[in-house]
Amino acid sequence: MTEPAVPVDGGLGRFRLDIAYDGTDFSGWAAQPGRRTVAGVLTEALSRVLRMPVVLTVAGRTDAGVHATGQVASADLPADLDTTWAVRRLAGALPVDVRVTAVTAVPAAFDARFAALRRHYRYRISIASWGADPLRVRDTLAWPHPLDLDAVAAASAGLLGEHDFAAFCRRREGATMVRALQRLDWVRTADGVVEAAVSADAFCHSMVRSLVGALLDVGRGRRNVEWPAMLLGRQERAAEVAVAPAHGLTLTGVDYPPDEELADRAALTRRLRIPSSP
Repeated sequence: MTEPAVPVDGGLGRFRLDIAYDGTDFSGWAAQPGRRTVAGVLTEALSRVLRMPVVLTVAGRTDAGVHATGQVASADLPADLDTTWAVRRLAGALPVDVRVTAVTAVPAAFDARFAALRRHYRYRISIASWGADPLRVRDTLAWPHPLDLDAVAAASAGLLGEHDFAAFCRRREGATMVRALQRLDWVRTADGVVEAAVSADAFCHSMVRSLVGALLDVGRGRRNVEWPAMLLGRQERAAEVAVAPAHGLTLTGVDYPPDEELADRAALTRRLRIPSSP
């Protein structure tokens, strides 16, 4: 988390970075010693290009192997930064599997994590008998089983709304697993691919992949339609829920309120997500 920029002699301002990456060869977003991560690569490139230390606050900390077309981060950078130059310069400084697609000056209250209203994910599954398209194999799960989309849609409807999703998440000490799941739609495309579109105010660790894994079990007839909703409210992760492979998942976008509502949204989210000290 970064605090709002406090200009020193007009030196710093808050900026939004829009980011895309192929997560295949990354150990997730978060910096980890000795591992190649998206945050590590981006922070190193930004610090080298701007010749200053840079700290990123990200909207969603994706797991190893998960991709993004609409990731968002915020950072305090030189207030007079030429954003067009920055995008072009970073294109030359970054490896081919990560790109900063836009750099935009934003109000000091913009916090990529806490000011977000909702996150959007897509999960791609090929149900073709021959598997995934070779050009999309890095972001598409090849599914060799039957998939009853009517049953999947019915089971998905029972998960919508605000619930305790502890059964579908890896627990973090002191963190709440209550989330508002706003969208869980399944669409079959013309090329033999099924896409799940998932949106929520926020997601806990492995939540999307666990939801997809549970629903795939419904789709192949191993579980009944009511089973996923019956898990809601459990206090611990359900061991019987399979976690879908990471490579089928992509973070596609993050929504934010109007500028004048950013501070209120961030304050509300902090109250909801950060436990009080004992």
